[in-house]
Amino acid sequence: MQINQKNTLHLLKSTVQVMAVLAMMSVSFGVSAKDVKKDATPFSRKGADQCVMCHTDENIMTVLETPHGATGDSRAPFGEGQAQCEACHGPGGEHTGRVKRGEERPPMIKFGSDRPTPVPEQNAMCLGCHESHLGADWEGSPHNSQDVACADCHQLHVRNDPMTVPQEQPERCYTCHTAQRAASFKPFSHPLRFEQMACSQCHNPHGSKADALLVKDTTNQLCYSCHADKRGPFLWEHAPVAEDCTSCHEPHGSVHTAMLKKRPPQLCQQCHSQAGHPSSAFTQAGVAQGTTSAMVMAGSCMNCHTEVHGSNHPSGQALMR
Repeated sequence: MQINQKNTLHLLKSTVQVMAVLAMMSVSFGVSAKDVKKDATPFSRKGADQCVMCHTDENIMTVLETPHGATGDSRAPFGEGQAQCEACHGPGGEHTGRVKRGEERPPMIKFGSDRPTPVPEQNAMCLGCHESHLGADWEGSPHNSQDVACADCHQLHVRNDPMTVPQEQPERCYTCHTAQRAASFKPFSHPLRFEQMACSQCHNPHGSKADALLVKDTTNQLCYSCHADKRGPFLWEHAPVAEDCTSCHEPHGSVHTAMLKKRPPQLCQQCHSQAGHPSSAFTQAGVAQGTTSAMVMAGSCMNCHTEVHGSNHPSGQALMR
C-alpha cells in the first residue's frame, strides 16, 4: 500500500511540473498546451519502442550494436537527446498514428536505390551527420552523379558494415565494378581476392580531385606509397615511369608478369623503334629474319636493360646497369 501511495504521489508531482512548464510557455511565448502537443506530432510518442512493435526482424535490432546505436555517444542517432530511428528515417508521428481501414500508412524514408524514397533525399539524411568528414568532393563525384545511394554500399543494421572491413570491402565494390572483379582473377594482380588489400587503399569512393577517385593526386604518388624503391630520383630516368606507371602496368590485373599490359618485347616496341638497334624482335611482317636475337625472343628486352625503372649508374643511360 505504501508503494502504491508513493508511486501515486510521484506521478501527481510529475504531472504538476509538466502543467507548470506548459503554463509558463503559454505566458512567455503565447503558446498553448494544445499547440505544443500539435508541434510534437511529427515524431512518434515512444520513439524506437514504438518502431519495434511492428519491425520485429532480428536485423533491425542489431542496429543497437553498431556506432549508430551507441547510447553513450551524443552524436549517434540513439545518443542522449537524439531521435533514435527517426533521426535517419524521418519523423514517424503520422506513420505510427491511426489510419482508416484500407489506407496505407504514410511512408517514411527507406534506404537503397530500390526503395521509393528518392536517392538525393536518402543521401541528404546521411550527409546531415557525415558531410563534415566527407569533404567537398562528394558533390559532383561519379557515385553522386549516378545517384548511388549511401545504402547501396553501406549496411547500417549489421554489426560490421562491409565497407569498413577491408577483407569484405572488395566484394561490395565488385557488385558494380565487374570488370575489375574479372581482372582480379588474372594470374598477376594485387592481392584483393586474398583479403590482403582493400579498394579504398587506392580509391576514395566519396570523391577525389584525382582521376579514377584516387586517394593521391597522381597515379605515381599512389604507386610509390607501396613501391617506394621505384620512386627515384634517378640519374637516368625512363620517361614512362616518370610520367605514369599505368603506361606499362595494368593495376587491376593482367595475364602478363608484373601486371604488364603486354608481354615484352611488344610492350617496349610501342615506344622504341627498331632503327639503330643491333637486334630486332618483330616487324610489321612478323618475326624479323636473320637479325632476331635469342636474348630478345626468350627473355625480352629486360635481359639487357635490367633497370627499366631508372638507373643511378654513371654509365646507365641505356638502363643496362
